[in-house]
Amino acid sequence: MALVTPEYQLVEQLKSNKNIDLAFKELVSLYKERLYWHIRNIVKTHDDADDVLQNTFIKVYKNINSFKGESKLFSWMYRIATNEAISFLNKKAKHLQVSNEDLQQRAIEKLTTDVYFEGDAIQLKLQQAIAKLPQKQQLVFNMKYFENLKFKDLSDILETSEGALKASYHIAVKKIEQYLTNN
Repeated sequence: MALVTPEYQLVEQLKSNKNIDLAFKELVSLYKERLYWHIRNIVKTHDDADDVLQNTFIKVYKNINSFKGESKLFSWMYRIATNEAISFLNKKAKHLQVSNEDLQQRAIEKLTTDVYFEGDAIQLKLQQAIAKLPQKQQLVFNMKYFENLKFKDLSDILETSEGALKASYHIAVKKIEQYLTNN
């Protein structure tokens, strides 16, 4: 007999439409902070992270019935959040008619005036170094370094092999070290 976890029960409650509002409130309460910081690491600013977080939960709510349970609920939600954040950045860059790299640089420049940014000069340098990485390496580095996710979980979220993720992380770390040494 399969073990019935609280996560499984929550998913079943969301899918059954019984007490769905209560179940969704619990889901938001359980995951909103982790997802917020995950998204924030990608989009950089508080306001953008709030918008993307809201879009993420709307997508989760609308698509919960397509969740098959082949991965952890948190992995599935992180995948949605990651895709929403990347789509958001792509749309914003297109709207502003700038490259994604330029958009990242602008966001980092604004961090110093962001009342929600609690970092110091070193944190700002680190963010500048991360912004220089290709998008995939940024994601892997942020999720491993800031969120301390296991490569197994990263593999589920980003749908990439653990080996490829370890290589991406290693390369990202080397590039960041080099940037920090040279700047």
